[in-house]
Amino acid sequence: MNLADSRVLVTGGAGLVGSHLAADLLDRGATVRVADDLSKGTRDRVPEGAEFVEADVTDADDVARAVTDDLDIVFHFAAYTDTNYDDDRELFEENTEMTYNVLERMREVGVDRFAFTSSSTVYGEAPRPTPEDYAPMEPISIYGSSKLADEALISTFAHSYGVRSWVFRFANIVGPRQRGNVIPDFIEKLDEDPTELEILGDGRQEKSYMHVSECVDAIRHVVEHADDAYNVYNLGTRTTTSVTDIADIVSEELGVEPEYAYTGGDRGWTGDVPKMRLSIEKLTDLGWEPSIESDAAVRRSARELIDEIVS
Repeated sequence: MNLADSRVLVTGGAGLVGSHLAADLLDRGATVRVADDLSKGTRDRVPEGAEFVEADVTDADDVARAVTDDLDIVFHFAAYTDTNYDDDRELFEENTEMTYNVLERMREVGVDRFAFTSSSTVYGEAPRPTPEDYAPMEPISIYGSSKLADEALISTFAHSYGVRSWVFRFANIVGPRQRGNVIPDFIEKLDEDPTELEILGDGRQEKSYMHVSECVDAIRHVVEHADDAYNVYNLGTRTTTSVTDIADIVSEELGVEPEYAYTGGDRGWTGDVPKMRLSIEKLTDLGWEPSIESDAAVRRSARELIDEIVS
């Protein structure tokens, strides 16, 4: 489909990926509506020119105000993560409830295109780079479990109700406007005390980091070129970066030389996947290649976030 002339809703459009996607689509001529409850994002992240609906996507009445029959596609990016909730049950139920509410409202009003941000956490601790058809799926966190349940809901609506769907399993997406992630966390800690940095785990946790500008470009490419009833794509880079490497990069960009204090163990928190490697062959076969690899994405993001965070 051609997104340039489309009427688009972005839930979670005041968040990291949602706000950047909304701005990108506006620049390309789309008519964009953003729905967000502003529990994590802020109003000033909603790009100028987008219609804004303050909405709690767990509330069916709020969803009805946001999802209207004149839309061409819904990008459902609203979600809660492990860092937002101490209550696992609430995290799982709210994520799946939001996805169901949006899909059911779309079915009611006849909107038949849906794009969703899933996560590499659905794979669990895979021993090799994971293609999209990797099995069995064994998530080890409640967040990953909620995303896998969301995917099952989306598949049902795609195959039973004709809602053409695109599911994006993200690597770690980084960039400006981000909070609650390892890069802004390190920046904030070092801004307060440049002599010591606490690092969760042993620092060897290793994942793919993708800059948000590349993520948005890949999302748009897939939606415009993949046209199966149900499309699943990994979004990431071919390379990975360790947590200690991130600490080194952030320290270099700040011009400090802290001592590292590791909390120990191979995980930063319960449900953390020590090593995550995504296969992106399906994405590249569709004609999209990453131009910013993992270390470079971390460094660029560190520079952008330092400008935002450090006074």
